[in-house]
Amino acid sequence: MKKIVTFGEIMLRLAPPGYKRFSQTYSFDVVYGGGESNVAVSLANYGMDSTFVSRIPQNDIGECAIMELRKRNVDTTKIIRGGERLGIYFLETGAVSRGSKVVYDRAHSGMDSIQAGMIDWESILKDADWFHWTGITPALSQGAADACLEAIKMANKLGVTVSTDLNYRKKLWKYGKEPNEVMPALVEGCDIILGNEEDAEKHFGLHPDGADVTHGGGEVDADSYQVVLKQLMEMFPRAKKVITTLRGSISASHNSWSGVLWDGKTLFKAPTYQITDIVDRVGGGDSFMAGLIYGLLTYENDQDALNYAVAASCLKHTIKGDSNLVTVAEVEKLMSGDASGRVSR
Repeated sequence: MKKIVTFGEIMLRLAPPGYKRFSQTYSFDVVYGGGESNVAVSLANYGMDSTFVSRIPQNDIGECAIMELRKRNVDTTKIIRGGERLGIYFLETGAVSRGSKVVYDRAHSGMDSIQAGMIDWESILKDADWFHWTGITPALSQGAADACLEAIKMANKLGVTVSTDLNYRKKLWKYGKEPNEVMPALVEGCDIILGNEEDAEKHFGLHPDGADVTHGGGEVDADSYQVVLKQLMEMFPRAKKVITTLRGSISASHNSWSGVLWDGKTLFKAPTYQITDIVDRVGGGDSFMAGLIYGLLTYENDQDALNYAVAASCLKHTIKGDSNLVTVAEVEKLMSGDASGRVSR
């Protein structure tokens, strides 16, 4: 069984019930999630040996987050304890022409105050096959960026495959560093890169000419992304594959969904799905990344791996909460063309 290690912050998600606005609600639905923990949950759900590494406060709310991960068969034994609090994010779920809204409250969290040297990366990664991080972690603080760089360097030393989801988050870069001062050194150690044209511009100052990818009505031109992927691979020559999701936003409730993968020679394109009644799109990119990791470790070719990632993340849009709680059989059923949604008896 392949062992995957992910590193990042898990948070308490508080959302008004249904489609209520913040100003309308008198209660919040509770979910625990975060980019890297969502990937860990998906992979554990696919039957893989999935380990989540983080720094979580020693209090009841931190325990609840860990319990949620254990319930999903994620290995939490490498989590260290510390920090004042668990980070929180508030989610207002959009509908039709009103987009969703996120408000962060994560200052002084365990991950925000993590420092280099706190985690024994050599012992954690010595028997791992894959290490995954996202651009959210180094956006939190200099300490989080330093700890992430430590992990990447150790993974490189031990021959562990490293992947990243670049995940630019404007609201998080608040500690005095610009993304282009931090991210290049981390991404240089990555074998697999997931990103889009905004990530390329905001993190690295790349301005790919001709990357006009979204057109009226939510149509997405997959070929236009090739220039973005090529520039990322040229900037980071260690990368063996560069991938992006293709989201066409017709409305908050209806998106088209696909993806492309560039291996330096061939541009692979996945089928496009029409997700006409989105239940919860938060974690869609994380479910894609988890599906991609599973696919690349399981299937013999990149096309099948990409198709699995897109189908898995398509199904995530039907599930409330941050994490994708589908099985391999359900994903492969959709991959085969069966989108009927018939009752399984």
